[in-house]
Amino acid sequence: MGEVVALVDYGAGNLHSVHNALKAAGADVTVTADPYVVRAADRIVLPGVGSFKACAQGLNAISGMVEAMTERVHVGGAPFLGICVGMQLLATRGLEHGETAGLGWVPGEVRLIAPSDPAIKVPHMGWNDVAMLPHARGDAVIEEGEAYFLHSYHFAADDPHHIAAMTDHGEGLVAAVTRDNIIGVQFHPEKSQAYGLATLRRFLEWFP
Repeated sequence: MGEVVALVDYGAGNLHSVHNALKAAGADVTVTADPYVVRAADRIVLPGVGSFKACAQGLNAISGMVEAMTERVHVGGAPFLGICVGMQLLATRGLEHGETAGLGWVPGEVRLIAPSDPAIKVPHMGWNDVAMLPHARGDAVIEEGEAYFLHSYHFAADDPHHIAAMTDHGEGLVAAVTRDNIIGVQFHPEKSQAYGLATLRRFLEWFP
């Protein structure tokens, strides 16, 4: 393909499995904590597991990384994919362990899943449907199917037009967000077998 995909390494936990899945999908992947590499990349992937606060702190601890990502995505137009907490970091703020600022690329906040039925367990864990919204602009990457989820907090988007897909776990939860050249998925494509690999391949072929 010739394109370089920068997989941002900020101690986020699921780096190795995301790296392997991207390679299996055909990507030329560079795992990097270097803002200069990110600034030159054709595509950027931000993984993430754990708490919003810890991931935000880890990302901000790399001098110049947020600025490099912002410049490459917002000025350079590079396609961007956030996975799990990497998607949640797109929000304005997260409410896990206090309030923590996010990137603010997709306005909204990340809140604890609080189902009204006490029989519904948190975290939301396992395979679940990914249901597209009729207006979704991310359908070049996101499609209907089943994916693997593991999360206790969910993305509440300010603008419903930024929601590409939903899933259900006692209540409707955002499964994917999209805005311009930015995609975020709450599910784990690297754990979602054929559906996940197909999602990553579509991202690699996406020219928004």
